[in-house]
Amino acid sequence: MRKNGLNDSELVLSYKNGNEEAFKTLVERHKSRIYTAIYLIVKDAEIAEDLLQDSFVKAINTIQSGRYNEEGKFLPWILRIAHNLAIDYFRKQKRYPVVNMEYTNPVFNTVEFSEGTYEDEQIRHETHNLLYQLIAELPDAQRDVLIRRHFMQMSFQEIADATGVSINTALGRMRYALINLRKKMESNNIAYDQNLYPG
Repeated sequence: MRKNGLNDSELVLSYKNGNEEAFKTLVERHKSRIYTAIYLIVKDAEIAEDLLQDSFVKAINTIQSGRYNEEGKFLPWILRIAHNLAIDYFRKQKRYPVVNMEYTNPVFNTVEFSEGTYEDEQIRHETHNLLYQLIAELPDAQRDVLIRRHFMQMSFQEIADATGVSINTALGRMRYALINLRKKMESNNIAYDQNLYPG
């Protein structure tokens, strides 16, 4: 993605070289998606806002200390920071995170409607809410790998490392998650992208 003529890695480099505006551009570009990723876990707007700020502070500290080495992969990197902070929050609260898929976001927006009418917007909103509900009904391990893969853009190796399983187990969970989600979508007459949710 480009804004002001620079991609993420170029903006990070510019920030390293002292351009404060470069990091502001990164914040504006990605804050909505990062906030949503956090909110899906913590289900509290104020906590999500605090953790969003913490995520960017941690990113700044890492970049300024010279420890940032994710050239060209800023968004997946900071999404992992945000995810880890959200999980840490729940560990401190001695609660297990439950992903709330009722919050509208573009992650699994696979349904296309014509623009313009109130009825179309209502149908789209209701369909998205149902889709998030179906995802929330998946077994924990399947839902987790689906969120990490599609939302956080993690590789299967990264997912395997983060969850303490083999890459084959991560792949298997993803396969069953997609199969189960496809069946749920078909039974509820939800149109879906055949490439994202293969048969």
